[in-house]
Amino acid sequence: MDELKVLIDEQTIEKKICELASKIEKDYEGKDLTLVCILKGSTFFMVDLAKKINKDVKITFIQVSSYGTEKISSGKINLKLDLPDNMEEENLLIVEDIIDTGRTLNYLIKHLHTKNPKSIKLCTLLDKPERREYDVKVDYVGFEIPDEFVVGYGLDYNEMYRNLPYIGYFTNVIS
Repeated sequence: MDELKVLIDEQTIEKKICELASKIEKDYEGKDLTLVCILKGSTFFMVDLAKKINKDVKITFIQVSSYGTEKISSGKINLKLDLPDNMEEENLLIVEDIIDTGRTLNYLIKHLHTKNPKSIKLCTLLDKPERREYDVKVDYVGFEIPDEFVVGYGLDYNEMYRNLPYIGYFTNVIS
């Protein structure tokens, strides 16, 4: 096994989540807010973010996948768990762990628009803009990161490493 290096430590993640929560609170002052957690990777981020937002929030879950057990997206989006059809009264904030090509978020945002919410915004912990293939507007970004395959804090490789309290990368690509 190659060495796992820390890219973003636990304290830095916590500080950034507090900053994001503060911005979100201000932007949604006087408005209802529904956090849409994209399972499974975003769970750690969404829970910590929700705890730092000092207002009532609803929480719901959606599950999409394009990776399976691979390190590279298959390109095929699979919707595994959906939201209810009528979201007309909802201000949705999609909470994502990482955006690279934007393919999944492009698909998901179009899909959520069919549910007629009041608004849809996007918050991601990690962003890899150099990998972007689809133009996705990201409203809240935690960290821009280099094009490394990262694990930890919800991010996995073959369902492993999610529980690490930091975000790390391997010194050589996992084969």
